[in-house]
Amino acid sequence: MKTHTLETPGAVLVYDVRGPLPTRDGRPPLFMIGQPMDATGFAALATRFPERTVVTYDPRGLGRSTREDGRVDHTPQVQADDVHAVIEAVGAGPVEMFASSGGAITALALVANHPADVTTLVAHEPPLVTLTPDGPAAVRARAGVREAYEQRGWGAGMAAFVAMTSWEGEFTEAYFQQPPADPAAFGMPTDDDGSRDDPLLSDRSWAVSSYRPDVDALAAAATRIVIAMGEESENVQTGRTSVATAELLGQRVTVFPSHHGGFCDGEFGYPGKPDEFAQRLREVLDGAS
Repeated sequence: MKTHTLETPGAVLVYDVRGPLPTRDGRPPLFMIGQPMDATGFAALATRFPERTVVTYDPRGLGRSTREDGRVDHTPQVQADDVHAVIEAVGAGPVEMFASSGGAITALALVANHPADVTTLVAHEPPLVTLTPDGPAAVRARAGVREAYEQRGWGAGMAAFVAMTSWEGEFTEAYFQQPPADPAAFGMPTDDDGSRDDPLLSDRSWAVSSYRPDVDALAAAATRIVIAMGEESENVQTGRTSVATAELLGQRVTVFPSHHGGFCDGEFGYPGKPDEFAQRLREVLDGAS
C-alpha cells in the first residue's frame, strides 16, 4: 500500500492505493469511500479484493486529512469535489466505486457533478433522511440525537444515535415518548468530556443527510448506479432511506449480506460478514443485480 497526500482548495487530503497502477487486471481502480468513516473502516473489505487495485481516502477534516478552509461542517458537494480531485490524482481514468453511509451521498453528488469519474457506483445505505414518507419525523429524531449530545455529552449522544438507527419502522410518537437512551446500557461512558465536535452526533453533517439527489443529472450520467442495503437493515432507518433512494431513481434496492457496517470485521463493534459482503460486491460490480 502506498500513501499519498494531495492539496486541494482548503484541505490536504490523504489517500491510499493498494495494488499497482496501471491496474493488474485492466479494470478501473476500485475506490471505497465513507462519511464520516475514514479509510480505516475499509481495511477489512479492501483486503478481500487482492486481485483489484483499491483506493481509499480520509475525507477532509477526518482521520489524516486536514482542512484549512476555516470550516467544520461537511457537505456532499465539497466532499464530491475532493473525491474528484483524488480520482484525477490517481490518474487511472474513471473508477468503480463502493460508497457507504454518508459516503454514498457524497458519491451521488460526485456522479451528478462529475459524471465521467465513475463507471459503476454501488451506493450502500445512503442515510437520506428526508426521502422517506416520515421525513419530518426523521429530521426530528436526528435533532434529538444532537440535543442529547449537546446536553449530556458523547455517551448520551451515541446512545441516542443507536436508539434512533435501530428503531424499526417509521418514527411515530411511540419513539419520541421513550425515556432517554441510557449510555451505560450500551456500554458507553456516562461522563462528559466537554467536547461537542463529533461529526456524527453534532449538526456538522446535517447537510449530508439532508441532501436531495439531482435525479436528472444522475439519469443523464453514463454511470451505472446501484442502491444497496444490508438484509438486516430492511426495517430500520438506513434500510428505509435506501429503498426511498432507489425508488427516487426508478429502481429496486439491491440486497447485500449483514447490516450497515456489514463489510467490517469486529474492530468497530457489532461485526459484519465481510467475506459474504465482498463476494456480493464482486458479483454486483460484475453486473449482477
